[in-house]
This record gives sequence, structure tokens and C-alpha cells, in this order.
Amino acid sequence: MKPDTHSMASPCFMAPKQRRLADVCDLAAPRYRQLQTRYDTATRSVWCWMNPTPRPCLNPQLLRELADLQSRLQAAHADPRLRQQYPYSHLILASKTPGVYGYGGDLELFQQLIVDQQRERLRRYAHACVHTLHQNLCNLHLPLTMVALVQGQALGGGFEAALSCDVIIAERGTHMGFPEVLFNLFPGMGAYNLLSRKIHPGLAERMILSGQTYSTEELYDMGIVDLLAEPGEGIIATENYLNNRNRAHHAVRHMKQVRRITHPVTLQTLLDIVDLWVDAAMQLGARDLRKMQRLIHAQSRRDAYGDARAVPIKRRGEWRSLHASDFPLHTHLGETIERERRRSPCRRLRACS
Repeated sequence: MKPDTHSMASPCFMAPKQRRLADVCDLAAPRYRQLQTRYDTATRSVWCWMNPTPRPCLNPQLLRELADLQSRLQAAHADPRLRQQYPYSHLILASKTPGVYGYGGDLELFQQLIVDQQRERLRRYAHACVHTLHQNLCNLHLPLTMVALVQGQALGGGFEAALSCDVIIAERGTHMGFPEVLFNLFPGMGAYNLLSRKIHPGLAERMILSGQTYSTEELYDMGIVDLLAEPGEGIIATENYLNNRNRAHHAVRHMKQVRRITHPVTLQTLLDIVDLWVDAAMQLGARDLRKMQRLIHAQSRRDAYGDARAVPIKRRGEWRSLHASDFPLHTHLGETIERERRRSPCRRLRACS
């Protein structure tokens, strides 16, 4: 019987057929707190479900667990007996947080380190992000395909994590984007390089500087998202994709090598960019940090960006020009506005004229 893809349990409590990833990689030993994993014999794939707390972002604990998982998978593949007994050709990165794939970097940590002027700690954190992302880009130096299953909002580093995979499968109705420009920063973990592998660099720069979120349908038309799934059917769509691709695995693997040769993204390039990002972050002023705090508050509420059913309003040109507004409104910063906050109604009339 095929293992139930929807049943995601901690490795030490898996049913017999679902404990095989723990057997292969000894995953029960570390007892991950922010990851859940499973090995699927039917599709020869490893499923990795991110479950960070208290917010769905790339916090230091999640980064350590992702790096540990990558190392254990490499060690398992180096063992000929395990490689033959438990073959795997795909690694799927998904999220357990409803409506959210990932908010990106740990903004609360950013803010604290910037205020305290702890540049070296921020640099170490940023380098850890880049090393994990580059391992994805290199497919862990293994003959496998990286797949991102996006079932909720992917913002900033969450979007970059998805872009570091070979294939992005996304459910309709979700949004992705880079909000960093809203607090006077840029996405420094590879966004420009990763987007430029799929779209024109000029368009990549426009996307980054706009601060807008884009629907999965728009991103599919651009060629950024590879496969669309109906809401709630992302896992089924991924399984179907894996079954089809297993029959042409060698062709897919060699096409990935062609892309890496044509559009190389080296680790040193990413480190140089992220060092520039650290310099820029340390120069943020009080006003920028207040905007960052508002976004942290919105992310913590889990109903701003976290509700996949709520369509975020784009930053420019739309929500400010509405003549009739029904509350609550969802702003470009992820806030939920419950009532009219302008002191004078004429300001709304002037903004709409």
C-alpha cells in the first residue's frame, strides 16, 4: 500500500512504512523541532515539511535543522547499501503552516541585531541562509531534483527558498513577492540571481523594487512557477509530477546541469551579495525599523499574509485609488485595517481624484 502523503508525523512516531527516512538518515536522533520528514517509496522521494515557530520564517533553529538534514541525506547517499535499498531522486520542500510557505528572514532578529549594531552576528546568520540555499541550488551535490511545493504566501527569503529549487509547484490563489523595499532594504539571499535564471534581469529588478506580491497565475505566465495546482490539491499534483518525471529522470537531471552551466550562481557570488546586504541593513534608520516592526506585527497575527484566501492589495496604483472601500482592508504592509482611520474625509477624496 502506498504511504499516505498527507500523514506527516515526527520520525520517532512514524508507522513502519513511514520510518524509512529515519532508518536511512538516522533522523530520529536529532528529533527535529521545526522540520517533519518522510521517505516515500512509491515516488522515491524525501518530503521535508518546514514548521518553524513562533512565526513561519527562516529562524536560526530552522536553518540548523535544514543544514543537518542536507548533511544526513548526503551521508546516506554515500553508503552503497543504503543507496541501493532506499533510493531517492527528489527532495520536496513544503510548509506545515496553513496559508504560508515562508515569510523569509527572521525580521525580529534582524531588528534586534541592527539596533544593537551586532554586525558580525547578522553576517553569520545571513551566511547560514546563503549556504543552505546554495546547497539547494547544487541539489546537495547529489543526482536528485529539488521541488518546492508552495501552498501559501512566499515572501522575501521564503520566495528565495522556493526559487532555489529546480521546480516550483504552487496552488492557485497564493501570492509571492519581495517586501524588503518597503523598509528600505533589498532581498540579499539570491533573489536577483535566482529570478534572472528564469526571466529577464530588467524584469527581475522591477519585481524586487516594486514591493508587490504576485499571484501564482501571474508567476506561471512569467515562467517562474512551473506547475499550477488547484487549491488544496498541491500534494496530489506533486505526486503526479514525481511519477511522470521518474520516467524521464536522466533527461531532467541533465537539463538542470545545462541550466547551471548557462546561468551559474556560485557560492562566492551569493556571499558577496549578502555581505552588501548586511552593510545596507546596518545603515537602516529609525523610520525603516518602524516599518519593519509593523511587518513583524502583521506576520505575527497570522491573518494578514497567512490567510491564503485574502488577496493582498498591491503597493501602488490600486488600493489608494479606490473610491469605495469595504472594511476590513489588507494593505501592502500586511496590515488589516478594520475601520476608516483618516481624520478628514476630504483626504480620501483628494487621494481618489
